[in-house]
Amino acid sequence: MRLCTPLLLCLAVALSSAFVISPPHMWTKLILTHHWPTTFCSMEHCHPNISYWTLHGLWPDKGIDCNSSWHFNSSQIEDLLPDMKKSWPDLLNPLSAGFWKYEWHKHGTCAAKADSLNSQHKYFGKALELYHKVDLDSILKKFDIIPSEKYYTFSQIEGVIENFYGIKPKIQCVHPSMNADFQILGQIEICFNPDFTLLDCETRFTMETMSKRDWDKLMAVDKASGFSVCDHDLPVYYPPPKTHTN
Repeated sequence: MRLCTPLLLCLAVALSSAFVISPPHMWTKLILTHHWPTTFCSMEHCHPNISYWTLHGLWPDKGIDCNSSWHFNSSQIEDLLPDMKKSWPDLLNPLSAGFWKYEWHKHGTCAAKADSLNSQHKYFGKALELYHKVDLDSILKKFDIIPSEKYYTFSQIEGVIENFYGIKPKIQCVHPSMNADFQILGQIEICFNPDFTLLDCETRFTMETMSKRDWDKLMAVDKASGFSVCDHDLPVYYPPPKTHTN
């Protein structure tokens, strides 16, 4: 037994040093979140003239509101604003920068713990870059997942994303009622490692990677948004954009 002791000590040191690489306060995953405007606005009573998936946010898996003194300043992302207005619009208040301000305070200040995202321009610019690189809207269309009055199976939608990107997404729906016989597609998350390589979304996004305070706040937001992870067995309705007449 004594011969094993040095080996065990070395193993313990190796394991402990491995965990030091990622400090407790540092996030380990980025979540690129898209939402479908038609579904969002059916809940929020807005009227978007948008027929493509828009960016909801780029969220690190640890931390919420990390630096309240770091104020949003749109002048620092002036060159990004045309793309922001198209790809990351405020569906409730299209002429306002309030949505971007909210996302910066809540998520951007936490993402900024990484050198690669440590400014407003880096954060918003990287979110737009990943959004265009993923090009979720085009990929769904390419494989015949298009908004329509017909229903899809959950596995059809998930399968397209998994097969094309090689990772597991997090797909969220709206459940009209407890006894509904269908669900409405609303939000899709694609996840990345800190080096911006693709990653399974379901990997260790648990209490172990977040403080209880952050977890409780996140769950409250998810509940308030009306989105929850899609039921794998219920048909999925992918609603077409509504046409508006003057």
